[in-house]
Amino acid sequence: MNTNSFSPIHVVGGGLAGSEAAWQIASAGIPVILHEMRGVRGTDAHKTDGLAELVCSNSFRSDDATSNAVGVIHAEMRLAGSLIMASADRNQVPAGGALAVDRDGFSEAVTEAIEKHPLITIVREEIQGLPPREWDLAIIATGPLTSPALAAAIQSETGEDQLAFFDAIAPIVHRDSIDMDICWYQSRYDKIGPGGTGKDYINCPMDEAQYNAFVDALIAADTVGFKEWEGTPYFDGCLPIEVMAERGRETLRHGPMKPMGLTNAHNPTVKPYAVVQLRQDNALGTLYNMVGFQTKLKYGAQVDVFRLIPGLQNAEFARLGGLHRNTYIHSPVLLDRTLTLKSRPGLRFAGQITGCEGYVESAAIGLLAGRFAAAERKGEPLVAPPVTTAFGSLLGHITGGHLVSEDEPGRRSFQPMNINFGLFPELEPGSIVRPEGVKRFRGKDKTAVKRQLLSARALRDCTSWLGRE
Repeated sequence: MNTNSFSPIHVVGGGLAGSEAAWQIASAGIPVILHEMRGVRGTDAHKTDGLAELVCSNSFRSDDATSNAVGVIHAEMRLAGSLIMASADRNQVPAGGALAVDRDGFSEAVTEAIEKHPLITIVREEIQGLPPREWDLAIIATGPLTSPALAAAIQSETGEDQLAFFDAIAPIVHRDSIDMDICWYQSRYDKIGPGGTGKDYINCPMDEAQYNAFVDALIAADTVGFKEWEGTPYFDGCLPIEVMAERGRETLRHGPMKPMGLTNAHNPTVKPYAVVQLRQDNALGTLYNMVGFQTKLKYGAQVDVFRLIPGLQNAEFARLGGLHRNTYIHSPVLLDRTLTLKSRPGLRFAGQITGCEGYVESAAIGLLAGRFAAAERKGEPLVAPPVTTAFGSLLGHITGGHLVSEDEPGRRSFQPMNINFGLFPELEPGSIVRPEGVKRFRGKDKTAVKRQLLSARALRDCTSWLGRE
C-alpha cells in the first residue's frame, strides 16, 4: 500500500509514551507529526530538550520475564517492536536483575531514531489547546507535567472534576497476603451500599498497645519531601497518615482508624481499640487498598510500619503510598477500550496522563495508543490485547478495572498504578499444582509458582495477539 496516501497522525508530547506511539505509527507505514514543546518551552523537571528524557530514576525495574510483572511487560514490548525497549537494551548499565540505563545515552538513542525515521516529523512547539479537529487522528501524551494551557483545554472538554493534578495514593495490598485468621469482612454498621453486601471491607483490629506502638512508629518514620516545583498540596481531605498522627495521638482513632460500627468476627466480645480497613480496589478482587492511608513515608519505612498492623504482618504490596504532583485524567469514565476520548472520536490519550505509573508502563500505553491509531488510519480492526497479558491487564485497569467508592463522596477512586500481578485475571482452577517431591507447598512457594504461570500465560497470549505464532 502506498504510504503517501495516508494523512499524518499527530502525537503531542515527546516523552516515553509519545516517542513510542510515534514509532509504532511510523513502523506501520503511517506518517507522524510529533509535537514537543521542550526546545521552545521547558518544564520544571526536565533538563534537556531530548526526547524520552528520564526525569527521576534511570531504572526500568526488574527484567525477569519468568516471574515478575514488570519483566513480563518488558518482554511484551520487545515482541511488539518497542523503540523504548530497544534503546534501553542498547544503553544498559549494570543493575543486577533490573534493567537500568545510561540516561543521556538512552535519550540520545530515542531522539536519533525518531529524527532519522523518514515518516516522522518533529515540530518544536507548545500545543496550548486540544488538537484541532482537522487533524482527525491525534494522541495526547504530555505526561504528569502537562502545560497549564493544555491542561485547561482538557478540563474544558472533559469536565472540571475529570482531571487531577496530585495523587493522594494509599498503599495497595495483594489480597492473598492478608491473614484472614486475624482479619474479617464487614462494612461499618453492616451497611449495604450500592452493589455491596455489608461485608465489603477487610478489617484489621488493634488493641491499645498495638495502636500506640503503630502511632509511635508512624511518627518516627522517615518521609520524602516535596520537590520545589510540586508545591505542598495538603488539604484536610487528603492529609498524609503521618501528618494526622502528629496532630494528636487519638486523631487516627477518630479518623480512618475509628473502630465504631465494627465487631471482630474472631473475638466478638472484645471491642477493637482501632481498626484499619481495606477496601476492594479492582474488579478481580485481587487487590485491596488501605482506606485513608495516603502517605509521604519512604517506601522502606512504609513496609516496616504497615506490617505492624495485625493481619498485615506478611503483606505484599502491589504499590506503596504517595502524595505527589501528577496530572492525569479519570480514564475509566473518559476513555474507551482503545484509549479514545469518548466525547471526541479520533483523539487518544497515552502514557502517565491516562493513569499509569512508571516509565515502562507509560511507554507501553503509548505503544498501544500508537498501534490503535495506526489501525484506525488503515481501516483495520482495532483489537485490544487479551486481558491475560501485561498489556491487557494495564489497559483494563486504565479503562475500567477499578471499583468506584460509593461511601466516600467526592473522593476519586481511580488512581495511577504500576503493572503488577494483582491486575492479571486469576489462573484457571487447578492450574497451580504442587511440584513433585515438595511436601509443604503454600505461602511464598505457591505464590512463586503462580507468578511463573501468570508470566508464561501472558507471553503466550501476547505472542498470539501479535500474530507471531
